[in-house]
Amino acid sequence: MSARVLVVDDVLPNVKLLEAKLSSEYFDVITAMDGPTALERIAEHPPDIVLLDVMMPNMDGFEVCRRIRKNPKSAHIPVVMVTALSDTEDRVRGLEAGADDFLTKPVNDVALFARVRSLVRLKMMMDELRLREQTSGDLGILGQSASLDIDLTGARVLVLEDSQIEQRKLCDTLAGGGQHATRCNTVAEASAALQETQHDLIIVSLGLKKEDALRFCSHLRSSDRTRHLPILLVISDADTARLAKGLEIGVNDYITRPYDRNELLARVRTQVRRRRLQDLLRQNYQKGLEAALTDALTGLYNRRYMATHLPGLLAKATAAAKPLALFMIDIDHFKKVNDTHGHAVGDVVLKAVAARIPDLVRAEDTAARMGGEEFMAVLPDAGPDVALRVAERLRQAIADATVAEPSVPQGLKVTVSIGVAAARPGDSPEARMQRADAALYRAKQTGRNRVVVDEAEPAKAAATAN
Repeated sequence: MSARVLVVDDVLPNVKLLEAKLSSEYFDVITAMDGPTALERIAEHPPDIVLLDVMMPNMDGFEVCRRIRKNPKSAHIPVVMVTALSDTEDRVRGLEAGADDFLTKPVNDVALFARVRSLVRLKMMMDELRLREQTSGDLGILGQSASLDIDLTGARVLVLEDSQIEQRKLCDTLAGGGQHATRCNTVAEASAALQETQHDLIIVSLGLKKEDALRFCSHLRSSDRTRHLPILLVISDADTARLAKGLEIGVNDYITRPYDRNELLARVRTQVRRRRLQDLLRQNYQKGLEAALTDALTGLYNRRYMATHLPGLLAKATAAAKPLALFMIDIDHFKKVNDTHGHAVGDVVLKAVAARIPDLVRAEDTAARMGGEEFMAVLPDAGPDVALRVAERLRQAIADATVAEPSVPQGLKVTVSIGVAAARPGDSPEARMQRADAALYRAKQTGRNRVVVDEAEPAKAAATAN
């Protein structure tokens, strides 16, 4: 894994030692000897992770970390504090300043490399989500950007621990910190609970007596439902080798027994914040994707989606030697509705007609608003006869209905004209749409409120007088 690591320490031998170790593992290493220089390096060449000494003159590691987190451009960069201090109070202070983890000098090589790889892997995933969100925003299809100010209240935490004493201690600590804990004694219980309820974090004891905790963590990472669920391991001092393996398979963080209550809660908050930020980024991206592909007024797919989707449907129909019909649907005299009642009423009419189309075509069919008062429906495995029946059913249902609108006490009666392009060998998407448009034009020219089918043989029409 190639990644840029910033090493920050005011003692040159410490910098050189970490630089040599990381370079031997093929990391790209940049260095800084003090806090202000470190912040400059981050601004000039943002690293993938920062290894930050705590005890430095003028600006200590805690202040550097706070400034990294305060800057939106660097707030997502993982920070690991490397220090000779081992006091719990310093760990909690560092975590509250925004550090992702602590490593105590002399640094264990296995733990160092595993921690760096784990945090870099997480950052790469977050970078991808942030890039998608930025792209959606640049396209004007994203409402609100994900904020770093994440609500951490009411987090659901699953605790897998087969020692009743340790389980009670964990759950009581979580409850005191405002978290909702689910207690599980076995892997089977934990798996069932994860299927039933969405959780923000799972705490797993590495010292399960009868089951393999790391195998369970590996299973969590291989499942679509739990792939992004943060995992916090509870370990003992003798578990360093197994911890490194856990970090390699995707464990997010760990805490060593005997642990301090405040440190546990700080680590839980860090993981819950990361989980909720990831969820928010994904939700924003999904909303942006939906906005890019759907019509805001009617909720149907838009022209962009149909232009991408139709070639695939045609290719599939051709490969299977099956027919495919295409409807072009236009609301009759729609300009008159807007001119008489206003555009707000016109929007009501558009939404009413749009709501009818998916209900009256088949479940496997696709409907889209192509712009203005024009809609399209694509019907796989529908020849001319089937297409005509479906189109006529749609036309009749819209003509029979009354659009409710408070400003028009008697309601509004509207009709549609439909042009249908049925199967023809060798059709391109453009040719199919042109034939449907031509059929729609004939429907308009011959009286409206009717269906015209364009086929290889002479056209058929089902007509109803205005």
